[in-house]
Amino acid sequence: ISCRLDLVVWCVSLLLEKTCATTDFACKNGQCVPARWRCDGEPECSDGSDEADSTCSRQTCPPEKFDCGGSTSKCVSLSWRCDGEQDCENGADEEQYAKACPAKEFQCRNRLCVAPTFVCDGDDDCGDGSDEEKCTAATASTCGPHEFRCDDSECIPAPWSCDGDPDCRDKSDESLERCSRRTEPQKPHCTVGEFRCRSGECIHLNWKCDGDVDCKDKSDEANCPVLTCRPDEFQCGDGSCIHGTKQCNKVHDCPDFSDEAGCINKTTKCEGPLKFICKSGECIDSSKVCDSLKDCKDWSDEPVKECGLNECAINNGGCSHICKDRQIGYECECPSGYKLLDKKTCGDIDECENPDACSQICINLKGDYKCECYEGYEMDPVTKTCKAVGKSPYLMFTNRHEIRRIDLLKKDYTQVVPTLKNAVALDVDVTTNKMYWCDLYHRKIFSDASQQITLIDTALHSPEGLAMDWVHKNIYWTDSGHKTISVATGDGKKRKVLIDTELGEPRAIAVDPRQGFMYWSDWGMQAKIEKAGMNGVDRQVLVSERIEWPNGIALDLSSRRLYWVDSKLHLISSVDLNGDNRRVLLSSMDHLGHPFALTLFEDRVYWTDLKDEAIYSVNRLTGHDVAMLAQHLNNPLDVVVFHELRQPQAPDTCNMGSLPNGGCEYLCLRAPQITDHSPKYTCACPDNMELGPDMRRCVTGNKIQSARSSLLLNLKKHMSPDSCLGVKSCLLGKQKGLQEVSTSVIVLGSICLHISVLFVVVKPKTTTSASTTTTTTPEPSTTVTPTTTTPATNTDTPTTTSTISTTTPTATVSSTTTISPSTTTHSSSHHSTTTHSTATSTLQTTQSRTTSPWKQPTSTQTTADHRQTSTTITHSNSIQGANGNLSHRGEFPFLFLCYASVTS
Repeated sequence: ISCRLDLVVWCVSLLLEKTCATTDFACKNGQCVPARWRCDGEPECSDGSDEADSTCSRQTCPPEKFDCGGSTSKCVSLSWRCDGEQDCENGADEEQYAKACPAKEFQCRNRLCVAPTFVCDGDDDCGDGSDEEKCTAATASTCGPHEFRCDDSECIPAPWSCDGDPDCRDKSDESLERCSRRTEPQKPHCTVGEFRCRSGECIHLNWKCDGDVDCKDKSDEANCPVLTCRPDEFQCGDGSCIHGTKQCNKVHDCPDFSDEAGCINKTTKCEGPLKFICKSGECIDSSKVCDSLKDCKDWSDEPVKECGLNECAINNGGCSHICKDRQIGYECECPSGYKLLDKKTCGDIDECENPDACSQICINLKGDYKCECYEGYEMDPVTKTCKAVGKSPYLMFTNRHEIRRIDLLKKDYTQVVPTLKNAVALDVDVTTNKMYWCDLYHRKIFSDASQQITLIDTALHSPEGLAMDWVHKNIYWTDSGHKTISVATGDGKKRKVLIDTELGEPRAIAVDPRQGFMYWSDWGMQAKIEKAGMNGVDRQVLVSERIEWPNGIALDLSSRRLYWVDSKLHLISSVDLNGDNRRVLLSSMDHLGHPFALTLFEDRVYWTDLKDEAIYSVNRLTGHDVAMLAQHLNNPLDVVVFHELRQPQAPDTCNMGSLPNGGCEYLCLRAPQITDHSPKYTCACPDNMELGPDMRRCVTGNKIQSARSSLLLNLKKHMSPDSCLGVKSCLLGKQKGLQEVSTSVIVLGSICLHISVLFVVVKPKTTTSASTTTTTTPEPSTTVTPTTTTPATNTDTPTTTSTISTTTPTATVSSTTTISPSTTTHSSSHHSTTTHSTATSTLQTTQSRTTSPWKQPTSTQTTADHRQTSTTITHSNSIQGANGNLSHRGEFPFLFLCYASVTS
């Protein structure tokens, strides 16, 4: 019997034992945690068994991992080996590693590697000056036969000399002695409301004499009156004044936020276990409480009944967790990971509410939290931050005459594209290993670092922002001169202007091909940051307040946030991709003197600064740890990170189906994913063309074609082709941009309809040909219709002929209308009398038995100067049935437009 009882107990224990999933690790106490948390340096099992030596000592690293060895038995990414950063706690991943530069590069004293062209070029590229040591006239860079040697020994292409644009740092290539005349670069035309700097650029007029230098030559702050504030006011960094009580009130009252800079609450706080606040207001040391001496004016530090009483001895003082007895009274406290919900009860803290709690993913646990990383990243066991796996990331940036590259791990410093005139905007396509950049001097967009292929060389004025759609292979750019945002295919052969309204000074642009949105900054009179679909639709403003000079922008697609630099307010800020949850990352006059562009990778934000001619970085989460990556640069502008994780893979929606390019004749553009039912893409045409009725092919001419395809779909629901002859409810109003082809008048009782265009497409079952002539004489009206009248002596009778031919898969329509306007005279009573002539129109319809490819309609029109209010209507009664059949079958949209205005 006892054996049977033992068996039953054993069976019950097996049934009650918790079974973990195959993807989990089973703690010794039966708890289940994700297997990836095993031996990660942080105990998740309450008994610590997931980090026990007996568990982790048996760990075997896979081939793609590096075994740190020792007692830690940690595995780190093999790509982190010898990257200059210690990832193993014992430093094993960086042992026996002596960094050596490639044979063609120069090794600095600080172990950095720089390109040989940087040696003895006058710039401290190493950072320790070793690349400029032992430089003599012989060792200095020698200019080639087709180069010009500047007075400071710099070499530039010979054609750059005396071209009106100073390229030497000392401007000796444009000197009066060499060029026999002072060549000045063509200065931009500053508009009303702008101030022209002596160095040539234009800035907002209200930035002059505001205490903040905005011009390169500081001319905006020259000869300015000294701004002073009253003794009871605080002077902001821009010179403006606010009341003294607004300083350090935790509200940004100054435009540059200087009123909250360096604020430390120096008021003595009576908080903590070492302080006691009397009921009469004094603050004394807690050691003076219950010492039988009067320290508070009201004796509140010596209550007879409470001194010596331990409230925690009775029911733990009512505290849910920890009870701390004080000299007077007691306090409830909570263990780590919990907080007081009231004065006695503890509840779990959601550490993930703090956006900086984790580098990427935060998982809240009871009394704790866990950080994880996105795909492609792994947790660094030393820094506890997410670090990219794979190839080394590079920082690419334009340096006016060249494009340079910095290895963010090894700090190698090389030249990628030399001999550029004025490289400004830059972007890359990591998968194809291609680079794209704009040259502001040549007003062109280039690609291919080795051959410098010209992609776009027409209709460009000031291309200052560039973004590559790495999924659909289109390039987007801003043009502050034309005030446009445009798109083109990666080869530059097809292009289109997407946005050309309400743009002031468009600057930087960034794209998110996965969600189908583009984002750009605009530092015009109404500074803002906007977003729109990558096809130009759904435009909306994200930031328009507390923003002055937004320059560079960058997207963090993992955290779904947008970062930007403000060159006027000297800030790095961010918002989510809906424009909410705004935060200031860094405010600094020292490191953000004139930031131009920024990018980010892992937990760092990188930016270029024109004032310091340097590149900086800062921690993306904390805003601390500002570091300089490069200095002594020549006008550093755009900057991007080259790494596959910066451009996550996504399906090319334009080439997922059987139709290449989405069936689009010209451009296929990613559509914004607003809802689950949003289109994946839309087609687009060149600027001088519009989409045809099938919304895929392009048609030429005026906007009648697009008006027909959009308006007639609505007409189809409410009317048949003969509705304009018998129904008064077909009045639609004139559409924007629609041009008149002819003017006609139909009289229905007391209503006068001005019909401008009449298209008829019929698909009868049998061939029908009919002609009807109708002559209508309107009744006199006291309201004069808006038409042009001529003197009674004018006997000219101009004739207007309009021919419209349309070819469809199954129907061909040809309509010719001849209108002979009459002479209009005015009587003394201001009543108009119109005499109508007669005209004839023939409508011929032929049905084809074969199906041909869809062809877009073409329209040929010849219009004479007609001054008339007469109309000849041609109508075939025999088509009514065919048209009625077509209206119900819905096989084709009506090519019939009744757009009218009403007069009575």
